[in-house]
Amino acid sequence: MDLCLDVGNSHVVAGVYLFGELQATFRYPTIQTLVTSDQLGLFLLQALRERDLDPKAVKRIGLCSVVPSLDYSILSACQKYFNQSVFVVKAGVKTGLNIRVKHPQEVGADRIASAVGALQRLPNKNLIVIDLGTATTFCAISKEKDYYAGPITAGLRLSMSALQQHAALLPAANIVPCSSVMGTNTEENIQSGLFFGHLEMISGIVSRVHNEVFLNESVTIVGTGGFVGLFEQEKIFDETMQDLVLQGIVALLDKNSL
Repeated sequence: MDLCLDVGNSHVVAGVYLFGELQATFRYPTIQTLVTSDQLGLFLLQALRERDLDPKAVKRIGLCSVVPSLDYSILSACQKYFNQSVFVVKAGVKTGLNIRVKHPQEVGADRIASAVGALQRLPNKNLIVIDLGTATTFCAISKEKDYYAGPITAGLRLSMSALQQHAALLPAANIVPCSSVMGTNTEENIQSGLFFGHLEMISGIVSRVHNEVFLNESVTIVGTGGFVGLFEQEKIFDETMQDLVLQGIVALLDKNSL
């Protein structure tokens, strides 16, 4: 059994895989340096047992982290509570990708893992992957497995937070889908701005990436991340996959013969 840990700015997302098939997922909020190895280790044990999964059956652990301050606690938790060393997604691991950037070591581990996961799910296709999380990121993967890192921009929650912090008279607003661009009050106008602003940004960047990387070739648009469901009715994605990073970690465990 494989335990895969996707450590982001908001949550640790854990996925349990058996023979490559997802068995369960669970989340732990990340408060950066306030998360201790004991807190995380005990949480993982409890979460597994609540799902009738035996912690002793975990034979491989993979970690993809974009929060360096948490890495030591996570590695310590895995060693202490599972007696396992951890495979870490980082520069130099075997990915099966031809990473077409000047400095491959700068590409985020989560971006590489989601690309590997997407290619695992949709082989032999040209892909544009949009990850809607704390940041919204774009990448392109060709059917020849060439990887191109694309734009990074503030995600929806960061955008809402920036408005709230730097515009004193604007209230906080829930991030929700909108049917009309014109709101009837300030809250609705903020919601509309966030939703349609992000929607048009995604559509515009996807069009530019398609033209720049793939020219006249067909492309599959893949959406992932916590906010991907927000745009379900807009039909801007050909495929939506919530667990791409986790899927990528499993694939990377196999590629690196662990």
